[in-house]
Amino acid sequence: MGEMMSENMITVEVAYALPKQQTVLQLKVPEGTTLIQAVEQSGMVQRFPEIDPAKNKMGIYGKAAKPDAVLRDMDRVEIYRPLIANPKEVRKKNAAEKETAEA
Repeated sequence: MGEMMSENMITVEVAYALPKQQTVLQLKVPEGTTLIQAVEQSGMVQRFPEIDPAKNKMGIYGKAAKPDAVLRDMDRVEIYRPLIANPKEVRKKNAAEKETAEA
């Protein structure tokens, strides 16, 4: 076959959603790349310094996944924001949003 590269490349997306925007980066990685490796290679942490791969929960297509999960072609890795808001604040904010939505 005369293939120059010994490893097959797959295409994956790394997504990080903020309240107002979602960033999705597409990258080509070698087959066998893990979720955490894709996150590191995506440059997402450099772009959003608040992301801590050791702390942020991550998943593939909305399902929680471990950092060492091996990715498949066309997988979409999602980095979730840590829930740091206190429940009282969230209720207050939701109530305020409801009022503006009804106005």
